[in-house]
Amino acid sequence: MSEPETQARQYVYCIISCVEPRRFTTLGIGERGDIVHTEHFVSLAAVVSDSALVEYESSRRNMMAHTRVLEEVMQEFTILPVRFGTVAPSTEAVQRILRLRSLEFRSGLVEMENRVELGLKAFWYENAIFQEIVEGSAPIRHVRDKLIGRSPEETYYERIQLGEMIEEAMWKKREEDSEQILSRLRPLVHKTVANKVITDRMVLNAAFLVEKDRQSEFDEVVRTIDEDMGKRLIFKYVGPVPPYNFVNIVVRWED
Repeated sequence: MSEPETQARQYVYCIISCVEPRRFTTLGIGERGDIVHTEHFVSLAAVVSDSALVEYESSRRNMMAHTRVLEEVMQEFTILPVRFGTVAPSTEAVQRILRLRSLEFRSGLVEMENRVELGLKAFWYENAIFQEIVEGSAPIRHVRDKLIGRSPEETYYERIQLGEMIEEAMWKKREEDSEQILSRLRPLVHKTVANKVITDRMVLNAAFLVEKDRQSEFDEVVRTIDEDMGKRLIFKYVGPVPPYNFVNIVVRWED
C-alpha cells in the first residue's frame, strides 16, 4: 500500500540538474518567508517553495519575486524556467513530474547549458520617424499639403488616407531598420526570437540565445550598432536574464 502524499503545496520556479539537496537565500513568492529549496528525482531537481495559495495574481510584486529566485539560481545552475504561477499539490507531485518528463527536461538543460538569454529593444525617437517618413515620400507630402488650411470635416477621408499611407511607410521602415540590426547579430547567436512590437515607436523586440563565451563579442556588436544608429534609435539592452523566450514549461498536475 502506497504512503499518502504530503499535502504541502509547492510553488515551482524552475528545473535544474542537481543531485544534492539545496537551499537558496532568496525568499519564496508570497512574502511569507518560505525557504526556496530543491525537490529531486535522481539528478533532476525542481526549485520550489511552500505555497499557501493555489493561484497567484500576475502582479508586478509576484512576478518580481518569481524572477528574483530564478536570478539567484542561474548564478550557479543552468535553468529551465517554469511558467509563472505553477503550483504543485504536493512534493510527491513535483517528483512525479520530474520522473515522467525527465527526458524532456534533460534535453532542455543540455540545450541551455553554457548559453544565456540577452534581450534587445529598439525605439525610434519620438516624432523623428514621422518627419523622416514625410520628408522621404513625395506622395505623403502631397496628401499632407492638400490638407493645409482646410477643416477636418472637409478633409475627413483624405486624413484617413494619409494615416494609412504613413502607417504602411512605418511598417516598411520598421522592417528595414530591424533587419539592419538583426543581420549584424544573427551570426553570433544560437537562436533568435522576434517578439511582437507593442508601440508605434518600437522597431525591434528581440531575444537572443547566445553562447556564454560569445557574450562579450555580442555586447561589442550591440555597442557598435548603437554608435551607428543611435541618432535615430534608442536601444535597451538587458541580460543575461532567465531564458523565458526559449523555454516554456507548462505543467498540468494529475488529480
